[in-house]
This record gives sequence, C-alpha cells and structure tokens, in this order.
Amino acid sequence: MALDPQARAVLELIIKSGRPPYHQLSPKEARQLFRETRPASTPVPPEIGVVRNVLAEGRHAAVPLRVYRPAGVAATTLLPGLVYFHGGGWVIGDLDTHDVLCRQLTAEAGITVASVDYRLAPEHKFPAAVDDAWEATRWVASAADLLGIDARRLAVGGDSVGGNLAAVVALLARDAGAPAIAFQALFYPVTDLSAESRSYNDFADGYMLTRDSMRWFAAQYLAGKDEAMDWRASPLRAATLTGLPPALIVTAGFDPLRDEGEAYARRLRDAGVRVDYACYGGMLHGFVGMGRLLDSGNRAVSHIAASLREALR
Repeated sequence: MALDPQARAVLELIIKSGRPPYHQLSPKEARQLFRETRPASTPVPPEIGVVRNVLAEGRHAAVPLRVYRPAGVAATTLLPGLVYFHGGGWVIGDLDTHDVLCRQLTAEAGITVASVDYRLAPEHKFPAAVDDAWEATRWVASAADLLGIDARRLAVGGDSVGGNLAAVVALLARDAGAPAIAFQALFYPVTDLSAESRSYNDFADGYMLTRDSMRWFAAQYLAGKDEAMDWRASPLRAATLTGLPPALIVTAGFDPLRDEGEAYARRLRDAGVRVDYACYGGMLHGFVGMGRLLDSGNRAVSHIAASLREALR
C-alpha cells in the first residue's frame, strides 16, 4: 500500500504552511484554524434546492440543524433522509465546515440531509454530544413530514467523531425500539478511544491526523479516562451489535483510525449485520471532504451517495 501522490502533495502543503497541530492550540484557536483552512480543500458546492436552519427540540437544549433538499423537488414530496453528524474531534467543526459535503450528499443521493450542530467540548463534556445527536435524531423522525422526509427511510451518518455519534445513535435507537434507522454511513469513524490499535502506532505522526491530536481531542471530550470504556464513547465496546441497521464503513489507509473502523465492520458482520466496508488505501483521514485536492474524496462521496440511494430506495 502506497500513499496516493495527491495525498502526499497535501501533506507537503501543510508542512510548508507551518500550520500547527491541533494539540498545540487552545480549543478556540483550533476551531478558528479549522474554519479558515477548510475551504481550501473543499470542492465547488453543487446546486441544490432549499436550505434552511431549524431548531430540534430536545430535553437538554434546542439543537440547531441545517436541512438540505435537492433541486426540483416539491416541498410536499417525502424523500429519504440522512441525519448527519460532522467530524472534528468533538471540539471543532460546525454546520459551515461541513456544508459542502452535505450539499454533495443531498445532490448525489437525492435525499434530504439534516446536519446536526451538537454541543462541543470542552465546554460540554461527554455525553453532551451524544445527548444532542440522539435528541436531534428523535426530533427529525417525529417532524419528518414537516422536513420532507419519509420517516420509514431514515439513515444516520457522519465522518470521524461524527461517525462515532452515528454509530452510537444507531445503538440507542435499537435499544429504545425507535426511531427506525434504515442505514448507517460511517466515514473513518472513531469506535474505540482506548487508542491501542496498530494503525495508531503506524500512523502516529505525519499523516494529517496525529496520535497526539487524537489524544488531545479525547481529553477535551472526556471527564476521565475511564469514560473511554463507555460504549457511548467507544461503540466498539458495546456488549452486542446484533439488530443494528446495515452499514457502509469507509476508512483511509494512512489513518490512525483505520483499524478501529475495520474492527467495527468486522464485529457488525459477526453479529449478522450487512456491512459494506471500503478502505481507500492511499488516503488520509478526512479525505472524503477534500474533493478540491483529492480525486478519491469525490469518488468516495459518489460511493457513499450510491449506497444511500440503494439502502433507502
């Protein structure tokens, strides 16, 4: 397995820029850096239809959502829906940093996407993000008609820690008996915060996401190391994965999180869950949202969109 030449060029650009790693910054500085640098790697957004911001009513607090609809679809038409959770280590990222990716998925899959602006750490420790993700998903299901979503065809998905939240929501929905989740799309998800896999050591530094930064993110999110053993933080540690919806799991070959994503796919299969697992061997963590610089990012978006169309048809 070799690093893709485009991925190598991205790493060289980062080195030349002198951009500091996230673990050397404050949360406020890290958020600002991510907002400022994200547009350089995102592709031109596709044309879609209506985009609106709404508030999901929850037990803890109202959760902001951004809802995307494809072009040329009547407001009364019920489409499959995707509740999307952005990545960023539970510390950085927001509706704007993942706006283009949500537009791509809306346009290519022909679905309604509801992007969730969950509370961030360290101001809001675990399980605040889980609570918001769960409440937002329940609200989307209950308000599906108003959002133009067919509640019988509802998926959850996300990238990195967003994939973590999507996996946890799928588990919560299974245990609660509702809402019915038809599919889960997880892109290089965090599934085990113990950080003991081989890929954590093989790609500890020099490949976009570093081990030190990942440990920093976890420290911001968790109140104590023992919380890493809670399945709501590390879904790979759930007692059983039986009864979960079918899944697409996408990983990157040069990513500290690669092995835990693969391990989650393996445990799902062992539990009798249908899984499509794809490792983009030459890619880096975060590549799905970097279509301006990485052709494989756009290919992965098309792959994900096709899987959503097929699963939710």
